Amino acid sequence: MSVAIVTGGSRGIGAATSLALARDGYAVAINYARDAQTALALAGEIAAAGGRAIAVAGDVAEEEAVLELFARTREAFGPVTALVNNAGITGPTGPLVSLAAADLRRVLDVNVIGTILCAREAVRTMEPGGAIVNVSSIAARLGSAGEYVDYAASKAAVDTFTLGLAREVAPRGIRVNAVSPGLIETEIHAAGRLDRLRSAVPLGRVGTADEIAAAICWLLSAHASYVTGSILEVGGGR
Repeated sequence: MSVAIVTGGSRGIGAATSLALARDGYAVAINYARDAQTALALAGEIAAAGGRAIAVAGDVAEEEAVLELFARTREAFGPVTALVNNAGITGPTGPLVSLAAADLRRVLDVNVIGTILCAREAVRTMEPGGAIVNVSSIAARLGSAGEYVDYAASKAAVDTFTLGLAREVAPRGIRVNAVSPGLIETEIHAAGRLDRLRSAVPLGRVGTADEIAAAICWLLSAHASYVTGSILEVGGGR
């Protein structure tokens, strides 16, 4: 059985990915941090369509929560064959001089430590053919000056981690890639930000969560069997 964990899987890109993977035949563990109602509703939607899904609470920045997430998934469906490291936060928006240390630590804990912990648990048990997709951001390349340079730095760390882990586990037949979204219509963006930056996108529009989910599903699929250590930008040319 194909079994996927999607961290931050109940909203935005995570929810679109959970639905798309379920349609592709995966049993899906939908990880969420706080909103149980939304996660359970999504799992119910997948089940009503004939798929298999569970909702699992847990902060990916906490090691015990990550261990519980993988244990619950194995108990429900069996060994994990795919991981989507989607959970991420931006923290407060503003210039670096306004950044509080506590906010910085939280961004790094979720975006970097959480990604690495989940990947660690995945590769501990994955068989050949397993795959990981880390959700990065084109902020890693653009820097997000004046907005959230700490978030951009955290996503650059995700990119570097993707490259290193891909080389480390390739001899075991496990693939590791990243998707790097641009401006996507999700609640992570501050009000008005999408409208303000839309003109900077060569394709002239904001992307959708479904478009990112499609890229993630492709990277997890056999169609991408010779792709590892890649960072796929889905940003409208920005």
